[in-house]
Amino acid sequence: MKLQGLRVLDLSQFLPGPHFTMMMGDHGAEVIRIESQEGEPTRTIGARQAGASVWFRNTHRGKKSIVLNLKSPEGVAAFMKLAQTADVVVEAFRPGVVQRLGIGYEAVKAVNPRIVYVSVAAYGQDGPMAQRPAHDLSIQAESGVVSLNCGPDGRPALPGIPAADMAASLMAMNGVLMALLRCQSTGQGDYIDISMQDALMSWLVNVVGPAFGEDRELELSSERGFGGSAFYQIYQCADAQFLTLGGSELKFARNLLTALGRPDLLELCKLPPGRGQDPVRDFLRATFMEKTLPQWEAFLAPLDVCWAPVRSLKQALSMPQVQARQMRLDFEQQGFGGGRVTELGIPIKFRHEPGQVQAEIPTLGQHTHEVLSALGLDEQTIGLASGQPVATGPQ
Repeated sequence: MKLQGLRVLDLSQFLPGPHFTMMMGDHGAEVIRIESQEGEPTRTIGARQAGASVWFRNTHRGKKSIVLNLKSPEGVAAFMKLAQTADVVVEAFRPGVVQRLGIGYEAVKAVNPRIVYVSVAAYGQDGPMAQRPAHDLSIQAESGVVSLNCGPDGRPALPGIPAADMAASLMAMNGVLMALLRCQSTGQGDYIDISMQDALMSWLVNVVGPAFGEDRELELSSERGFGGSAFYQIYQCADAQFLTLGGSELKFARNLLTALGRPDLLELCKLPPGRGQDPVRDFLRATFMEKTLPQWEAFLAPLDVCWAPVRSLKQALSMPQVQARQMRLDFEQQGFGGGRVTELGIPIKFRHEPGQVQAEIPTLGQHTHEVLSALGLDEQTIGLASGQPVATGPQ
């Protein structure tokens, strides 16, 4: 696999770091998850399947787990010895914490010049907000994204997905892979400063037009992509189900309006997003209320139109397309007492050396002795470094 032979030390928690290191593991990297004696918080968050948190399962599959007490000299010494063997270190503490612990980039670089060291923080390592605590919702709010997610009543709604977390995950992995590629020719690693806010704001390219080009606030009901276009909109059907039109290109508008017997409305679709398209929206709103969603699915299926029903998450996860792309994986678990489990698949699909899901997840500290003894540490030192954790059953 593409990343076989790489060793990644993951000190991060929750989502951005664990997610991208899992993706590296899916493509062959050895990922060693370094946990405190309390363990990764997501081990106990949310719904469980076959004895383990579904969230933890989908960010920690295939990883090794070791426990280190990084507040002890022995734990720090063990980490630094392990860092000499690593290619990548990932941390997500507040800025300054790893320096105070003695495991920051400069310390690791001194013993391993090739190290690629990435810090993932809410607002990055500098700036006036660097020390502010935040999770995904706060970042989305500060970045203007929550303000874009308003209903007809004008009130912002809670985001449905952790976009800031996932944006940071992908940016971190991109940065790490670029640094690893450069290291092949220079022999030098690098330090990568990833801000969740920076990562999320870089995704706003298609909505910053009014703010940058016209120096104004967005008027959502009139903006492209927020309801201003009749053919980029959500419509209710007769059975209280919903469908979406998701392509405002004129060819799609022509095809649907012709099929509905109203090609005369096409000229209005040439207008900029906004009130000028109200007659088209009103027609489509009334028309879609005349039939149920299954009836509209049958009507729209043969047409060259961008449309899709609004499916529940459970429905979407069972769709044939998702199954065909292996984005839902069902298998029998060997660890945690066995049992049928389900995981999300691998989104990066190589023709040669494709990634492979290593479905098993580690118990807390399961690999502490294996990993640290391989460094030449004796039993007493391992006990002092780890606080003498015991790898137990399901965590």
